[in-house]
Amino acid sequence: MMLTLGHFLTLGAILFALSVVGIFLNRRNLIVLLMAIELMLLAVNMNFVAFSYYLGDMHGQVFVFFILTVAAAESAIGLAILVLLFRNKENINVEELNALKG
Repeated sequence: MMLTLGHFLTLGAILFALSVVGIFLNRRNLIVLLMAIELMLLAVNMNFVAFSYYLGDMHGQVFVFFILTVAAAESAIGLAILVLLFRNKENINVEELNALKG
């Protein structure tokens, strides 16, 4: 059985939908929110790679490397902020973290 572009786009749509559901249903745990955002970026990256492969163009795959670099930096900064919040507040519940409000 040959995998077509539709298979990859369907899988990317399912991953994207799971990440959106994860963001909307879990509004309390900051770690799960960060993982859902990363899953969303990976779903978009998979679509870029699939289109790049099927169109025979390398631009989509090169763009994925830039997205992965930004996603890694976002994860590192997000986890550093999470560790600092846990040290100061001893809680990472999103609803109880109102210190960043203006």
